[in-house]
Amino acid sequence: MPKVLVTGMSGTGKSTALRALAGRGHRAVDTDTDRWSHWVTLPDGSADRVRREAAMKDLLTGHRDGSLFVAGCKSNQGDFYPLFDRVVLLSAPAAVLMDRGAARTGNPYGKRPEERAAILADLAEVEPLLRATADAEIDATAPLARVVRQLEALARQPAAAAWSAAGLDADAVPRPAGPHHKAAGE
Repeated sequence: MPKVLVTGMSGTGKSTALRALAGRGHRAVDTDTDRWSHWVTLPDGSADRVRREAAMKDLLTGHRDGSLFVAGCKSNQGDFYPLFDRVVLLSAPAAVLMDRGAARTGNPYGKRPEERAAILADLAEVEPLLRATADAEIDATAPLARVVRQLEALARQPAAAAWSAAGLDADAVPRPAGPHHKAAGE
């Protein structure tokens, strides 16, 4: 059964799309929770929120029925790319991300000036890495119903062993710093 990673910058609508997919009967997992992610200290002293390896592997190897959509953007997500059938980037211009961050009600991230600056920095630095490793990109400025239909269509047409066919493995996939990376002292 198809397993699709939905990734992108904060404000692209990953969580909103997942809620809509769940409402249509799909299994949808948002990894921006303590169940799926945790903070680690990097060698340089900075902190990074990464996916929990055991939990993610159990989720992805244990999935058997229907489509599974997993959303989030973490620096270690490339470690799990070989376990996904598709990696889909949701993208939107900076102005859209800023507007969505300011208007959010269910998630406070993106309202404070330092968070907004981090989103813009990630858009410039991280999104190109995500784009280079995604096998599909969806314009997240489209109406939600269209984004959801596109995600469902991609799930129905898995990139048959796209990572293997491209000669990629987890070690070959660039590791973005990710929107959850904190420099030492932050």
